[in-house]
Amino acid sequence: MLESENRFVRPGAASDPSSPCRDEKSSAEANDLLRRVRKIEIKTRGLSDEIFAGKYHTAFRGRGMSFSEVREYRAGDDIRDIDWNVTARSRKPHIKVYEEERELTMMLLVDVSASRAFGSTGRLKQNIITEIAAVLAFSASKNNDKVGCIFFSDRVEKFIPPKKGRSHILTIIRELVGFRPRSQGTKLSEPLRLLTNVNKKRCTTFILSDFLDPAHDREALEDALKIAGSKHDLAAIRIFDPREAVMPDVGIVELQDAESGCKVWVDTSSRAVRVHYAEAWRTRSAAIEELLRHHRIDTATVATDGDYVAELIKLFRQR
Repeated sequence: MLESENRFVRPGAASDPSSPCRDEKSSAEANDLLRRVRKIEIKTRGLSDEIFAGKYHTAFRGRGMSFSEVREYRAGDDIRDIDWNVTARSRKPHIKVYEEERELTMMLLVDVSASRAFGSTGRLKQNIITEIAAVLAFSASKNNDKVGCIFFSDRVEKFIPPKKGRSHILTIIRELVGFRPRSQGTKLSEPLRLLTNVNKKRCTTFILSDFLDPAHDREALEDALKIAGSKHDLAAIRIFDPREAVMPDVGIVELQDAESGCKVWVDTSSRAVRVHYAEAWRTRSAAIEELLRHHRIDTATVATDGDYVAELIKLFRQR
């Protein structure tokens, strides 16, 4: 239908940069983007001011410690801070002294793969991810911390260096709302590698993803989590839709994998098929939870029909 309609469009009109139709469309898209950004700012900044800023401060302040000096051991000092190399050379016990960094850095690792554009409850996974990222960013900004962002699919799509200020947070939100990735897949090891390479100082890092990472990336992901976890304070926020966990009985339907494009016909009226589907989801979820637990990464699981505020508060209380 679209092809037949396009035949009657004046040749070159659609591609003409000076076309009034093109200008009107671009202007409308820009205005729509600004409205969405403003709406997200109003909602998430309010949540941040009222609920999360204090809890974020309590949960993460004091985790960013920088080396200050080496001095002789005094009664009451923590023996875990002893510098054994200096102690051996001087033959007197010395300890490393640390001080709390006045400002911290928060990094948001945001999944922009094709699977995020799914939702059966009126809200897409990508909308939940955007709102949570905005809340976290405003919470960090409220405490005068820097905020940076890495968008990833099966590659690093975009890197926004850490900065302070409201205008920078709005830039991140605008990118979250309007960003279009070049790739469809998911590879969680990629943003973790970049995080390790670009952030030399310890930072607080939130991974926002549905964690639908292919099994062939598991070994690389294990290594990336191990290295990043030894240098940074990692937390995971997993977003899922109820229909990913339970298949409804809607007869014979064609399903398509959003990332691979693979299609398959499924008889959802078969109880055996629905049971197998639910079991596969539980197995995958258990594997993800075990992986994160193994690397001591605090985790929040948020459903598209759930309350992410409650889950974030629970996450902060774990720390």
